[in-house]
Amino acid sequence: MPHWVDEGYREYARRMPGECSLKLVEIPPGHRGKSADIARTLKIEGERILKAVPKGCLMLALDVKGKSWSTEQLSEQMARWMVDGRDLALLIGGPEGLSAPCLQRADGHWSLSPLTLPHPLVRVLLAEQIYRAWSILRHHPYHRAG
Repeated sequence: MPHWVDEGYREYARRMPGECSLKLVEIPPGHRGKSADIARTLKIEGERILKAVPKGCLMLALDVKGKSWSTEQLSEQMARWMVDGRDLALLIGGPEGLSAPCLQRADGHWSLSPLTLPHPLVRVLLAEQIYRAWSILRHHPYHRAG
């Protein structure tokens, strides 16, 4: 990832308290190129993603067809996740999205935008929005929108 991505993600991840810490788990991407079998690549990536999710986690797939939330709605959702007590795994797919098994096993689907966003931007955007949602819950001054 470009330096600005790592720096942006780390900035928001370090702001999170222990009760709601962020842990990034990167999955090696499958082979892509002129002769790549994209269906096979997607299958392998999906298997790697599902294998990396700890048992008992609540899984949320990032999917353009998922439910979109305002920041305030995300904060309300975050409060529910925290009460649930399970860790949350956010599944982010590669250029072709997530495999069918990832989408099927997910407990919910979340759309950040109807736009297709580049993976580096999604990483920073997610970390910032999770921090912002937490700041709303804790009445922290970071979120100033009315």
